[in-house]
Amino acid sequence: MTRQIDRLLSIMARLRDKDTGCDWDIAQDFATIAPYTIEEAYEVADAIERNDMDDLRGELGDLLLQVVFHARMAEEAGLFSFEDVAASISDKMITRHPHIFADEPQTGQKARWEELKEAERAEKGATSALDGVAQALPALMRAEKLQKRAARVGFDWPDVNGPRAKVDEEMRELDEAPESERLIEAGDLLFAAVNVVRRYGVDPEEALRAANAKFEKRFRTMEEQTASKGENFASLSLEEQEAHWQEAKRKER
Repeated sequence: MTRQIDRLLSIMARLRDKDTGCDWDIAQDFATIAPYTIEEAYEVADAIERNDMDDLRGELGDLLLQVVFHARMAEEAGLFSFEDVAASISDKMITRHPHIFADEPQTGQKARWEELKEAERAEKGATSALDGVAQALPALMRAEKLQKRAARVGFDWPDVNGPRAKVDEEMRELDEAPESERLIEAGDLLFAAVNVVRRYGVDPEEALRAANAKFEKRFRTMEEQTASKGENFASLSLEEQEAHWQEAKRKER
């Protein structure tokens, strides 16, 4: 029986066939497909967060299609193939797990993992501790990664008091900034806030996702409360809306 991965590779080759393929698939390139790749990765994360395993199966398939799509375009350009992609990650996993595939001890593997990644970056010609932090990462996640990389070479506050004071400083600068500089000062404030959260050992991306979810749940509860009373939420005063907000909080508890 033909393996399903072979079937998928064959389907993609057919879709990209210059003579008999799909016009839309043929017209795509790495840059046009990249946004879909990112979107599918987020949809995988969403299915996991919702604990929807049926949906996760489908979303993982959508993400796998993105890998196959990029690999097919690369093969057509004579760059590499799907087999090369699979071989590359297999080699990397073996290299990064010497305690499994070689004779290194099982202890201290987190530090060893970072050493191996650092060596890989050096082999690729890295000249900065910040090399390899992808530009396309969500800004919040990238801020944390940049800070962690800087911290590895000693550029970090000794405790949380430093970044906390920096937040206060950036808040004052945003208050005083002319309109033309607010974007930069707002960015500095957010970057400083990430540093505070990181120093508490909390993942900023996960923290903000949790805050988003909590806000959305409470806001929807407020809307339901007002609708059940025949009220229009948008027409309520701020004080009335705040009362509904506090009621939504009480319901959570």
